[in-house]
Amino acid sequence: MAVMLAILCCCRVALASNEYSESVGWPGTLILVGGGEVPDEVPQRIRAVAGDDGIVVILADAAARPLNAAESATKWLNEQGIQSVKTIGEVTVPEKRTEFLESLDDAKAVWICGGQQTRLVAAWEGTDLEKRLQRLLQRGGVIGGTSAGAAVMSQVMIASGKDDPEVRRGWDLLPDAIVDQHFTQRMRIGRLQKAVSQHSGRLGLGIDEDTAVVVTGRQMEIIGPGSATVVLPGCSYREEEISVLKSGERADLTQLRRATRHRSTACDPGQSSVGVPVVESGALVIVGGGAMPKDIVDRFVELAGGSAARIVVLPTAVPREATELDVPGFLKRAEVESVVVLPQRGPSEVESADFRQALEQATGIWFGGGRQWHFVDAYENTRAVELFQAVLKRGGVIGGSSAGATIQGEFMVRGHPLGNTVMMAEGYERGFAFLPATAIDQHFTQRQRQPDLLRVAFRHRGLLGLGIDEGTAVVVRGSSAEVIGLHAAHFVKVAPLQEIQDEDQLPTTVDESSRFYTTVPSGESIDLTQFATQVTR
Repeated sequence: MAVMLAILCCCRVALASNEYSESVGWPGTLILVGGGEVPDEVPQRIRAVAGDDGIVVILADAAARPLNAAESATKWLNEQGIQSVKTIGEVTVPEKRTEFLESLDDAKAVWICGGQQTRLVAAWEGTDLEKRLQRLLQRGGVIGGTSAGAAVMSQVMIASGKDDPEVRRGWDLLPDAIVDQHFTQRMRIGRLQKAVSQHSGRLGLGIDEDTAVVVTGRQMEIIGPGSATVVLPGCSYREEEISVLKSGERADLTQLRRATRHRSTACDPGQSSVGVPVVESGALVIVGGGAMPKDIVDRFVELAGGSAARIVVLPTAVPREATELDVPGFLKRAEVESVVVLPQRGPSEVESADFRQALEQATGIWFGGGRQWHFVDAYENTRAVELFQAVLKRGGVIGGSSAGATIQGEFMVRGHPLGNTVMMAEGYERGFAFLPATAIDQHFTQRQRQPDLLRVAFRHRGLLGLGIDEGTAVVVRGSSAEVIGLHAAHFVKVAPLQEIQDEDQLPTTVDESSRFYTTVPSGESIDLTQFATQVTR
């Protein structure tokens, strides 16, 4: 039978002019300075975007004397080699104000001076300044501001007050955040905590004087001698969390936003919402990365329908620009009816008819390798996961290797966007739950990951920890887990964990970890129902 290979290419859907993408952030850059001296690197960042002749617009209406503030800011920028500066401040003539607003459409950068943020917001109330600023970010520009110019960048804006903050509406440039400035110097941790506790789904960002938080895309970087403080609200299953980022350190804004949003739902990701680790219909082929031995390929194809298989490949565990649109070699060589690659990601693309029809006809799905958090960004809050589950319900198979293995569990390990050494990355702890109540790790013994998975199982006693070696697959049908391929699979035991009273007592070496695992070699099977009685502390 001839093999039909197809690629349903991404529909490059243009974002609305002021639409923020959670998965990538703004294309442009935000620079929030906590007051005091502006770090020397800030004008360099502005110039890198604006170039030698790009227009930089100064917004000075937060100052008591806007024209004086604008003059000082202009001089400062000129001294840094930025010559094309345009001022907005104290414009009371409607025609002139319209002219200045229109100038933003040609600007490469905006600098917002300090002062009083309520004065700044009031000066531009009733105009479309906020939308024009969002459009500037969308086309890759830079918006920077100090003190009031930083505080105004969050939609929930602290206007005044020490212990009981007065909150007004600012500009929605840094989504889901509440910004506070002069942070350590004026001891503002208390008021930021209170503002966060009063506004569900918002994280706090406090910035010290002489310090800047630079947000490029979805990453935050700290520059200057001080620090930035991140406040995540408490909830029923997690206490309030305060973390301090020092100069040179980075954070992922989307991860922090997702963590905050999950806390507002009070739905503990460490508690299974699906049930015991059983696959009610269809089958899973969960591969620990590395080689794809013939017996694993043959089993996946067999479960998908053999020569009549219609397989969908999802390569979206890598960034969009690195997405490989070619059919994987092991499937090119398979004698099957069709293999379709679906690189679509995000709601607008995933809702396309081509994406839906391919999955409705699929007898098998293959999740490629990369980083598992990309799968979450690609498909969460879309119909995709429902379509994936439907393949199982009609008796099909879901397979995947490495990242494509971990995403099949209900709890997703190693999901932090900044690196795969963080086992429990808040905001990215939910997998697609094809295998319920399970946390799946890969490259297991080859990368000596045995101690890592024990920490997940210790904190979340209702989960089954499963580590899979490279070149090895766990094939799950019903409650039966069969191991095939080159090496073994490793299941965390319940009893030894119950003897541990404190996380610090968990083993830190491979040898010490061995007694906590049931190791099942290739060619053998295990019944998963024996893990259905996992207990919580």
